[in-house]
Amino acid sequence: MTVERMIRIVAGLFIMISLALGVEGSPLFVSKWALAFTAFVGANLFQFGFTNFCPMAIILRKLGFKDGASCAA
Repeated sequence: MTVERMIRIVAGLFIMISLALGVEGSPLFVSKWALAFTAFVGANLFQFGFTNFCPMAIILRKLGFKDGASCAA
């Protein structure tokens, strides 16, 4: 599995978890402040699209994941 694919998987998972914790209708609701994490992940994905720099990519490379053809940071 490539770094870019893992970034998408982890970002999607973080967004789903933070939405489950931050939406009042959810049975897992904790606080509306959990939605701030959703915004943080979205902002990081946005800047990664422009700058091609992602701290998660650095971590994943150190864990042994390989770069894909379209991913470089």
